[in-house]
Amino acid sequence: MHEYGIAESILAAVEDRADGRRIRRARVQVGALLRVAEPSINDAWAMVAEGTVAEGSRLDLVTLPVRLTCRECGNAATSVDPYAVCPACGSTDVDTEGGDDLVLESIQLAEATHVPGDSRGDSGDPVGSP
Repeated sequence: MHEYGIAESILAAVEDRADGRRIRRARVQVGALLRVAEPSINDAWAMVAEGTVAEGSRLDLVTLPVRLTCRECGNAATSVDPYAVCPACGSTDVDTEGGDDLVLESIQLAEATHVPGDSRGDSGDPVGSP
């Protein structure tokens, strides 16, 4: 299951960006050629995130297509299928470009459950101070 290694890489980027703050969600762009299975990456994410700022968070995947150029007919196309054939002639003799990206697009931080002070303009002085 190569998804475990990918999940570890994502976690390293998340922890770096989160700077110690808990996160709720991470959105990741994954190239089609990485062949990431969503159920497997979700299981791997839950395992590697345990005990970290990402524990209990959700991982959202955006699959990026691979660009194909057919050597038989010259057709150019894109596909999210890592085993794509030319859509014009059905040839498997295709050149690929891209599709191997792994990019942390964004993280959503968990909201604080308590913010000191009063949202109506209180400076946060303790009760009873002058």
